[in-house]
Amino acid sequence: MGDIFPVLDQLIQRHEKERFLSQRAKVIWLTGLPCSGKTTLAVALEHDLFRRGFLCQVLDGDNVRAGINNNLGFSTSDRTENIRRIAEVSKLFVSNGIITINAFVSPTNELRDMARKIVGPQDYFEIFLNPSVETCEKRDVKGMYHKARMGEITDFTGVNAPFEASLHADLELRTDTFSVKECLANMLEAVIPKIEYRG
Repeated sequence: MGDIFPVLDQLIQRHEKERFLSQRAKVIWLTGLPCSGKTTLAVALEHDLFRRGFLCQVLDGDNVRAGINNNLGFSTSDRTENIRRIAEVSKLFVSNGIITINAFVSPTNELRDMARKIVGPQDYFEIFLNPSVETCEKRDVKGMYHKARMGEITDFTGVNAPFEASLHADLELRTDTFSVKECLANMLEAVIPKIEYRG
């Protein structure tokens, strides 16, 4: 590491980019079981914020694993590396003044705490989607829960791999009780004050 010389001090600084974009950058991290509604709500949030004039980037589990993390599996070490890379990429977006909306199972509090530490606690906003497992299974159009229960998929979160309820969520949403529209309204109420530019 001794021959690495970052030039961060020579780049246009974050506060200048935030002023240019008229927004405050933040990582909005959606966590929850598979089929809990993470991608649906991430997309809905991006669309609504874009209409309000905010520039966002959505990072989603399937898309990231098809690209930057396509060499990773679902072992404990690979899950850790998956979240580490996502957090580092998110940190880069934030440094450019861009609001990043992340939709990842991120199944343990240890993984989420690692992401929070990498991004920086002041820039990390965690939303825990907390429907019942039964609701997630009913929504599972890919049949992943069934395959996991039949032993066709191993290390599937919620069946044969653990999921820990978030201990430090900034917002919790029961997506089995409230509609997408209602959940979106709750997210907007919580998020907009944190991303509005105040000079």
